Amino acid sequence: MKLVGIRIEVSLHEVSLVLETEPGLFSPTHLDPGTHFLLSNIEFDHRDKVLDLGCGYGVMGIYIAQRIGADRVYLIDSDPQAIRWTTYNAELNGVSGVRIERSDGFRDFRESGFTQIVCNPPYHTDFSTAKHFIEKGFNRLVVGGNLWMVTHRETWYRNKLTSVFGGVRILRCDGYYLFHAIKKGMHYASRARKDS
Repeated sequence: MKLVGIRIEVSLHEVSLVLETEPGLFSPTHLDPGTHFLLSNIEFDHRDKVLDLGCGYGVMGIYIAQRIGADRVYLIDSDPQAIRWTTYNAELNGVSGVRIERSDGFRDFRESGFTQIVCNPPYHTDFSTAKHFIEKGFNRLVVGGNLWMVTHRETWYRNKLTSVFGGVRILRCDGYYLFHAIKKGMHYASRARKDS
């Protein structure tokens, strides 16, 4: 498959990627600073099973696949153009073994048992997408699994992640907030409090 788009180069932690994209997708001319912030703060292990949730043209998932192996990485997005470019970029960067699926959040995606979910959600809209990502993402993680989200907004995400996961760690950099929540049990924290 040969596509012609905007070409960008990304170098992060000794991983160099060449990616192609188009103007209609998120951050088409450079690596988004929030994405860079997120990837700079996570350690990945070859035993991880990772989901790039809302993958865009695939930069996070492809980077992670270069670090831990393609067979442990899943990428999903609702936009068919994003899926097209992700597939192309995975081939371009030698990780065509990643699993790429079109899904509106988790609605058409069945895989679970993730140790890490990474997400740069669409934070210029209402919170319905983020709510779905957080609640359903919790269900797809193993106990001890990690959800990472980077946004420009703090309060709503802090409150929502705390109500579901029971707590959240927040890192800040240049107007971005990186949220790290760990799944500690099988039920949402707010439900667990009500049940006890």
